[in-house]
Amino acid sequence: MRRELYRVRRRNPSPQPQRQVGAALRNFSNSRKVAVSSAALTDALGRLSAHRAHVLDLVSPTPGRVLQGTAVTIRFIPFRQDVFTAQVNNFARFFYEAVPAHPEDTVLVMDSGGHPGTSVGGGTKFFRLQNQKLAGLLTDGRLRDFGELEQYDPVFYCSGETVKAGTADLMPVAANVPVVIGGVTVLPGDFVYADAAAAVIIPSTLVDETFRLAARIELEDAASLTSIRCEDPREIRISGAQEP
Repeated sequence: MRRELYRVRRRNPSPQPQRQVGAALRNFSNSRKVAVSSAALTDALGRLSAHRAHVLDLVSPTPGRVLQGTAVTIRFIPFRQDVFTAQVNNFARFFYEAVPAHPEDTVLVMDSGGHPGTSVGGGTKFFRLQNQKLAGLLTDGRLRDFGELEQYDPVFYCSGETVKAGTADLMPVAANVPVVIGGVTVLPGDFVYADAAAAVIIPSTLVDETFRLAARIELEDAASLTSIRCEDPREIRISGAQEP
């Protein structure tokens, strides 16, 4: 019974900028590698859905790199000696249960069980991501061994670095179930995008639409710069302006 219980699984001065936006969007492909930012993706999701989708205050051993891919999840809870079973509640078991056969575009998402100051792993444990060629890992917990992780191909984002192991504080209990990262719900199959500013969790049904809209927002912002360069300060002081 114990085993089964804990395996739960602007107003523009001319129409030219808008024409530029339209032309660029006609050339836009559905590729998810398009150069957009977490801010544009968050703005796009804000127009498409009402729930919070961005996670702040994350750090990375390689902060200049972008993490993106399809989420698989492992849920952690605070450690309980009376229900812990070493053969069941171990990271390796749930890792291989969560990860698909071809995980190259997969992001492992691990919650911290409400303890963001606790380590969920480090260089040795997460060598499995390197070995299996995952895209990377997102967690609201801490990670150990930044010096090792920065040498790996996968990209890691977390709440910070630590030196103390968390095996006596947290234990994994389920793979590919909903988890909560920094107050944001992540479902298996969601699309994860993380850069130095934030991580954005995109529902699987909205991925292409979100990226297309984010690309439009980026282009509109660029067009706004042209409009701002042409502004007449005297006219703005008299009539005001619509903020981009």
